[in-house]
Amino acid sequence: MFDNLAGFFIQWGITSLSLWVASLLFNGIRFSSTSSLIISALLLGFANAVLRPLLVILTLPLTLLTLGFFLLVINALMLLLVAKLVSGFKISGFWTALFASLFISIFSMFLGSLAPNAEMTVYRLPHHAPQTISM
Repeated sequence: MFDNLAGFFIQWGITSLSLWVASLLFNGIRFSSTSSLIISALLLGFANAVLRPLLVILTLPLTLLTLGFFLLVINALMLLLVAKLVSGFKISGFWTALFASLFISIFSMFLGSLAPNAEMTVYRLPHHAPQTISM
């Protein structure tokens, strides 16, 4: 149980650090306080875990038509949604959100590769081969 919790905190820290670095690199991203940064990272993780898969499924034809580039738009929309929900987090516009979300994704992936094994463990029941009954 605590392995999953440690992985969650590591991912939350990586997302927070990525958002902070993005706010330093992109003029259109502002955080009014550290607490708004931490809450934004938590909410962004929640939005990416719950809403993003739904949007990906609903926009699958458009994503296929654009050869996957529409996923960048979905990432930007997730970032804009979090900025609307968190009062201390401001993004100047769509293009800033698009390029910032691209940077955040790449930087988070890089930091995640440097982090200790933070994968969540999935426990499964042992698989038994079907038994044949002879009569």
